[in-house]
Amino acid sequence: MEGIHKIMTHLWFDTQAVEAAEFYLKVFENTRLLSKTTIPGTPSGDVDSVTLAIEDHSLMMISAGPYFKVNPSVSFMVSCTNKDEVNGYWEALIQGGQAMMPLDAYPFSELYGWVEDKYGVSWQLMFVGEELTGAKIKPSLMFVGENCGQAEEAMTYYTQVFRNAEIKAVSRYGDGFPPNKPEFLNFAEFVLEGQSFSVMDSAYDHEFQFSEGISFIVNCDTQEEIDYYWEALSADPAAEQCGWLKDKFGVSWQIVPMAMNDMMEEANPEAMERVTKAFLQMKKFDLDQLEKAYRGE
Repeated sequence: MEGIHKIMTHLWFDTQAVEAAEFYLKVFENTRLLSKTTIPGTPSGDVDSVTLAIEDHSLMMISAGPYFKVNPSVSFMVSCTNKDEVNGYWEALIQGGQAMMPLDAYPFSELYGWVEDKYGVSWQLMFVGEELTGAKIKPSLMFVGENCGQAEEAMTYYTQVFRNAEIKAVSRYGDGFPPNKPEFLNFAEFVLEGQSFSVMDSAYDHEFQFSEGISFIVNCDTQEEIDYYWEALSADPAAEQCGWLKDKFGVSWQIVPMAMNDMMEEANPEAMERVTKAFLQMKKFDLDQLEKAYRGE
């Protein structure tokens, strides 16, 4: 599928995936709809799946029932080169949402705000100056509760698992920012397979943790690649289902054959039903069996 990146972010909604996608298409510039399909016969019934490209980021959303909810443990950091852009995004996203950090000047940015939109998705909007040096949009992982203090370990772990990876920046709290310890990360940026991420620790009390509400899809070209990422990332056998896994930090990943994106987009109803029935019986995906189901063999 054109526009699909190696790593994508996946958002789980109850019923609002299509509505949220239409909203984001209006809010953000340089945004386009990549695919929209209905997956039949899942445990949640027929579910809507929508994939967008927002700037340099691929985002898939699914309406699959009230089982998981997005939360601020993963937010989207949006780097803006002018303050009007920050103000415009804030004005659009705050409607029906709530401010997590007010739009204001901070030591790290002349204009910054953290907002949770009406769908529960969190956005960090930041003026970065006149020149954008990195990704426009990147997922930001916040390590809280029992995970607090593990942001650096996680970043190192991910950059070791993924073959094309790089740590771009590391900043620590230092003294004077209790309850955070000086060695904790207040910001770090790294790149996996061309996808930028940031991480931070927060020792404050938070009522959320990583969940399946937001996961990361790894699109794989071969069964060998599926096997590699599954072995490297999965740390909770109970969470293994339909290509999903959880790593040792509780972050959810989906290890998916790239060909499956094309199958689900191009399949006729009968082929899609066969593929859906096949993958619902799997933990780790078997590419050969999925292709056979697609062909009706």
